[in-house]
Amino acid sequence: MSRTIDNLKISVSGVRGVIGETLTPRLISTFTAAFGQYVGQGPVIISRDTRPSGIMVEQAVIAGLLSVGCEPVLTGILPTPSLQVVVKEMNAAGGIAITASHNPLPWNALKFVNDQGMFLNRIEARELLNIYNQENTNHVVEEALKEIKNLENAFDFHQEKILQNINLVALKKRKIKVAVDCGSGAGAPFTVNFLEKLGCEVFSVNTNFDGSFNRNLEPTPESLSELSKLVIENKCDVGFAQDPDADRLVIIDEEGQALNENYSLALTALKQVQAQQGPVTVSLATSRLISDICKKYNCPIEFTRIGEINVSTKMLENNSIIGGEANGGVIWPRVHPCRDSFSGMALILELLLGKESISKIVKNLPKYYFGSVKIPASSEEANFVISKLKNQFHDKNPTLIDGVKIDWYDKWIIIRPSNTEPFLRIQAEADTKTKLNKLLKEFEKLSKSIIKTHI
Repeated sequence: MSRTIDNLKISVSGVRGVIGETLTPRLISTFTAAFGQYVGQGPVIISRDTRPSGIMVEQAVIAGLLSVGCEPVLTGILPTPSLQVVVKEMNAAGGIAITASHNPLPWNALKFVNDQGMFLNRIEARELLNIYNQENTNHVVEEALKEIKNLENAFDFHQEKILQNINLVALKKRKIKVAVDCGSGAGAPFTVNFLEKLGCEVFSVNTNFDGSFNRNLEPTPESLSELSKLVIENKCDVGFAQDPDADRLVIIDEEGQALNENYSLALTALKQVQAQQGPVTVSLATSRLISDICKKYNCPIEFTRIGEINVSTKMLENNSIIGGEANGGVIWPRVHPCRDSFSGMALILELLLGKESISKIVKNLPKYYFGSVKIPASSEEANFVISKLKNQFHDKNPTLIDGVKIDWYDKWIIIRPSNTEPFLRIQAEADTKTKLNKLLKEFEKLSKSIIKTHI
């Protein structure tokens, strides 16, 4: 389920748009009222990231929820995974995270969470969209309006879940030196204190949460030079970088080298499968590193459609010990089945309780090169490309559960419509940089030529 209207994206990932253009107060309150009707007249937890538009969006969300008899519970700035934990721990009817994550600053979004603290699956999202499209919302009378509540110290729910599941005594004894770049996002009010509670000596940048961003919103290696410098200058054991809603994690090794996002999941998976044999679940676009690690430790691995909810659902079905996505989204179900940079940091710190440094651990893993490009495309254009590629490469036995993924012995590529932006995403991996660049250029050119033929 996905549709795009100019700069508005409605999909299984929620509702995203540009403030002042497509994501208007009217749209926000109307969609939120539909969500309130969908979950029932109970408490709905509301969080936001640090975008300047967050307070305006929050007010429209409150209005929509109140209008259908829900009880809005405000956390203020809060990481998205923390919201998901709070919803489950407080037995709330649902939750709404106001965050556009990695989208450019003019964007904001609503991410809807069910009563289990998980994002809506495709069936639930379709049911919600049906309520929204029917435009017959059951608004309540004045006497039935609920009170707006504020939830203080909401992050504590999340933090305590992690502290209960790690070797806190050993971490405090080790006193690991950590540098962190909070990206001026939702993790900024909490991350430094969280790491200090794990016994770390912490050096930090971009810990402001006043709505000003001093770094590219996506924690790509290219945008983390300040963090790399901080690691080197303070002789840190590791560096961590978060995205604006703090669900994704990027790692910097002790030499100041920013690792590809795939290593966040690979290293946490390595930590878990060394200690416990059990299923691992990842999305289709995840590095072969995970498969190699699972093979070495004799752990089964399963692949799903891309998207947190797809991975989380399958993890619960097969009782996975760890899982996630290639974008640095680590999912540790012992804390909560959601992408969580805080769980990722805790697991990496536990990995460092061993004798090897991050760079040495990485050096001993198989070497792959991962890259991606995105092409502007409407949903119709993107789906047109997918249908053409399915036919053109049918003899390669492509995986078709999410776009088109083609595997060779030394490389793979996946082409799929974005769930969050009006783009066609192309992601690939190969055992040499030359092969990777050639593969990306070939399919970028092919995809653009197919789009040109679309009428």
